Amino acid sequence: MNYKHILVALELTDESKVLIDKATYLAKLTNAEVSFIHIDGSHGEIYPEVVDLQADTNHPPFGEHTIEQIRAFESYSSVPVKRILMGTGDLADKLAATIEENDVDLLLCGHHHDFWSKIVSYSKHLVDSSPVDILVVPI
Repeated sequence: MNYKHILVALELTDESKVLIDKATYLAKLTNAEVSFIHIDGSHGEIYPEVVDLQADTNHPPFGEHTIEQIRAFESYSSVPVKRILMGTGDLADKLAATIEENDVDLLLCGHHHDFWSKIVSYSKHLVDSSPVDILVVPI
């Protein structure tokens, strides 16, 4: 398949670089655009909208440290990043609308191989709710 827009679901850890590397590799092969999404689920849904940091300079409700971490991932990418989408709540709940609004045709996310991930797989939740192809990368 020839993908046109790859959306990378990032956590704010260095492990996300594995996902960025995979996305840039695929983007170069298929001439696709790459966008990032980070949904902070640690405090629930305190802000219902998904914000594009490339277009919105206000950055509610994100702290400066979070913005710096996301911008560091943008700098790390070897291809231009079209959109940097951020929000709060549950990523799976925001996927369908975000994917449709941004014409995404591939979602790329990571999966940890640890004890807790064997009990509760967040990746499975994403797979069940993704309206497009999804690539789950072990990290």
